[in-house]
Amino acid sequence: MRSRTLTLTAAAGAALLASAVLPANASGLTRGAAAAGPAATQEGSVSAADLLAKVTSCSQISSGKYKTDDETSATVPVCGKNGAVFWKADMDIDCDGQRTSKCSESTDPWYQDDTAFHQSDGKPLRADTLPYVVVPSSSSIWNYGSAGIKGGGVVAVIYQNKVEYAVVGDTGPTKIIGEASYATAKALGIDPDPENGGTDSGVTYILFKNSQVSPIESHSAAVSLGDRLAQTFIRDN
Repeated sequence: MRSRTLTLTAAAGAALLASAVLPANASGLTRGAAAAGPAATQEGSVSAADLLAKVTSCSQISSGKYKTDDETSATVPVCGKNGAVFWKADMDIDCDGQRTSKCSESTDPWYQDDTAFHQSDGKPLRADTLPYVVVPSSSSIWNYGSAGIKGGGVVAVIYQNKVEYAVVGDTGPTKIIGEASYATAKALGIDPDPENGGTDSGVTYILFKNSQVSPIESHSAAVSLGDRLAQTFIRDN
């Protein structure tokens, strides 16, 4: 059975130096899944198979391993590659941030009205419309900031041969990994219900170092930048 621990919040203006930034009006590539349904999700030009072929082995960069839920043992390392870090885990559903009909105290027993990173207008992110990923808060196990990962960084999330680009949008418990927003799950065909949804395994998260989408809430910018970074990742690994 799934369990979640309350996510942590950080200052809204944290970590805003990047080597890859897209402007607000950046245009995204065609998003086949969003219109056609979650089963067809393919964002950008790089296939899930091509990305997965580059993460078949793990060079562990974390000092220890993470649990996927409170009741599980710690089995998930953070792995390093040229230009990225990655892990393979489950997906629990984060519905934190702006209160909506899908994400609120009435739908999510663990709901919080804030996210670690904020929109350009200062408001928390909106989990039911913005694909974002939760990273473990920095600890002796691993410090995401020291690894070149920051708020608004681009993440390729892969599940059952589908690719969804997301941003780093929230921080979570220091010992648990494998969580993403309602919108991320829905786009990948995973049950997005924050209380009973998610999936127990089979999700790969590839986080591109020193990347940042600006503004963080622009999904089209995340897709455009993510596609470029994925092509570079394929070339360099």
